[in-house]
Amino acid sequence: MGVKGLQYFMDRCCPDVCVIVNLREMARQHIANNQKGCSATDPTLVVDGMACLFYWYSCKDWVCGGQWKEYVDVLKSWVEAFTSAGIRLIFFFDGVVEDQKRQEWIKRRRRVNGEISKVFNHIKLHGEQPGKELVCLPSALATFTPLALRSLGQEVFCSVREADYEIASYARQHGCMGILGQDSDFIIYDSAPYLSVAKLRLNSLTTVMYDRQRLCRTIGVAVTQLPLLACLLGNDVVSEEQMQHIRSGAMATYRRNNPPPRSGAHQGQMVQAVAQLVSSFHSREEEENELVPEYLNVSASQRELLKKGIYSYLLPEDKGFELFDISSLPFAFEKYVSPEILKACREKHVAAEGFMVYSVVCVGVTECSNSMEDEVDTELLPQALVYKCCRQRIYGLLLLLGQNDTNVDLPAIKEWFVFPGNSLKEPDMVYPVPVNLPCPQPSLDLLWFSTGPEVSALRLTAFLSIFDCLEYSELYGEIEDSLLAALCLVTYIVLQVQSLSQEDVDAYLSQAVCLRLKSSQELQQIELPLLSSRAVQLGCLYVRGLSHLLGANIASGCPLTFSALMPWHSFDGRFFHSKYLLAHRGVEKTELLDSNPSCLSHFLQLKDKLVETCSKRGRVLQSRPQTPLPKTTPEVRYRDAHSGLPPNVCDGWRGRGETTGGHRRGQEWRDRSEYENRDRPWGRGGHRTGGQHFNSFHPNDGRPSNMSQPPKQSRSRSYHNRERYQLAPRWLQPPAP
Repeated sequence: MGVKGLQYFMDRCCPDVCVIVNLREMARQHIANNQKGCSATDPTLVVDGMACLFYWYSCKDWVCGGQWKEYVDVLKSWVEAFTSAGIRLIFFFDGVVEDQKRQEWIKRRRRVNGEISKVFNHIKLHGEQPGKELVCLPSALATFTPLALRSLGQEVFCSVREADYEIASYARQHGCMGILGQDSDFIIYDSAPYLSVAKLRLNSLTTVMYDRQRLCRTIGVAVTQLPLLACLLGNDVVSEEQMQHIRSGAMATYRRNNPPPRSGAHQGQMVQAVAQLVSSFHSREEEENELVPEYLNVSASQRELLKKGIYSYLLPEDKGFELFDISSLPFAFEKYVSPEILKACREKHVAAEGFMVYSVVCVGVTECSNSMEDEVDTELLPQALVYKCCRQRIYGLLLLLGQNDTNVDLPAIKEWFVFPGNSLKEPDMVYPVPVNLPCPQPSLDLLWFSTGPEVSALRLTAFLSIFDCLEYSELYGEIEDSLLAALCLVTYIVLQVQSLSQEDVDAYLSQAVCLRLKSSQELQQIELPLLSSRAVQLGCLYVRGLSHLLGANIASGCPLTFSALMPWHSFDGRFFHSKYLLAHRGVEKTELLDSNPSCLSHFLQLKDKLVETCSKRGRVLQSRPQTPLPKTTPEVRYRDAHSGLPPNVCDGWRGRGETTGGHRRGQEWRDRSEYENRDRPWGRGGHRTGGQHFNSFHPNDGRPSNMSQPPKQSRSRSYHNRERYQLAPRWLQPPAP
């Protein structure tokens, strides 16, 4: 995010713009300045939550899936540092990816894939987590951080348009003390002072404020010209490539007038050169009221794009704002739900309590960023495909798709999910699937707004049916909600992923049962002899599953408490990794359960229920211990590894026509619910050869298929155009010497 090169320019080339401030002193001055008014306002900082994630997540472990209890403790300490100084915090998180910024989002996701690949290469080579030079935040951190902050009593908002815009708008409208983030867009908006979270010193509450007026004086542009400067330099609306010819011309002129060594570093030169060009327009009286000066050498389409980019920086009360107001855009699926549901979806979303429902019902688009998955290890399905059936049922529940619905006008959700093999050239069009309920489909209004024991039972039934775990209703109230949620999730994974073994299930369930008795301090003391890339993927798969549990719970009317679905109550990456290593080493169950009789009893209860449920569906768990290789031991490579696919990986599978070899226009994946063996890392940031074969089945004509019939399977051709080698599953490798 931000203006290309501007942050670097301010930090490295323009020291006068960077002013060190003490936030306590700023708070005192803010109170003093407001005492003359009708009422003094609390000194408030608006926090860009997405920009802070990297600075908040300071836990030792990140690759295993997140040390969530410790992370919540870190957030608590961070919040207390401000509240003890009398500073109120308002947090904003990205709630949507706007169409105009989709290509920039895709570009970042592809870059992160490369970083993730490097992480897995490091783990396989060294058996340990990479150093600070290569860090990827845990998957779903952006999903659960807003809920963690809410649990700490903080005010949290999720945006319905570009978060930077909503942050700047809120800060100006409420006269806030400043915006805390790390995005140069905040110096372009005419809003509150922009404060750096990267330069924040929590113990002293000091940071750097970027002075807008000083910046304009230094580079010689008017404040009103900052949006044009931002667009010519390149931002999320106007890409660098689209204005390259303008910058090249400006740079040539600048270098003629400022020969080396006076010209300075390239990044600094670029900002100065474009600023010099922009300032030249200000001297022409006829250009002063033009958003895009006529003298600027751009095509008609580029001129319109520049106008769009400039409008994106206009806030309410700014001149021209009414030309770009999008508040009246129609809802995507308003004909499928009531006005009350639409209103509730938006309210839940804005309050950071409506994960998935707003994006589906009101926007018709949903996305998931990078996950910790290894694109060269094909043993595990990508999480996007594992949970696709779950999402389809959630869509069916939200959009009132009945079990006998033959309506030809079914809505399709645009899914932008990042997973190995998906080029992201276009969204997957995913259709809703009916939830297989033992009763007539209840209306969403009934599930969300009605009360009474019958409605409560309906909510639980709808939730469990999404995961094909209706038998577990008898456990409701008998075991903790967090354990019921964990059981549903692990059962669903077992039914979808045929390569999941008894040892994997033991690791999942044992850590969920034992975690309740562990403090964050105890979890931090866990030492791992080495890391398993497979366990890293399984940890990510579980956490992504928790987000789907959250979406299903909201769609069903919240039969379970929010806290029961939070990772800090049912998952710790390092703890899970330790259980995985123990389970695959074949230790006794008493040792796996920390020699705790109560934990052992709960574990056996959950395991028995899971095995019984899976057996009814023809899924029999096999023991398949895997011994991770010691450090520096090279892994054996093999050709053409392929494994079987789940017989019921996606009931009611839908596709947009026949798929061949799992490809979408060449090498992309099309709507299919399976992808043969694999691994992979996270969401809004992050980083990352083989004649592999994928099994796929051919979708029907686009209508819901018979959910009682397993899909047909077929051997597909290679996912890549050229034959490559890949890492062998560890049970196929020769024993280490």
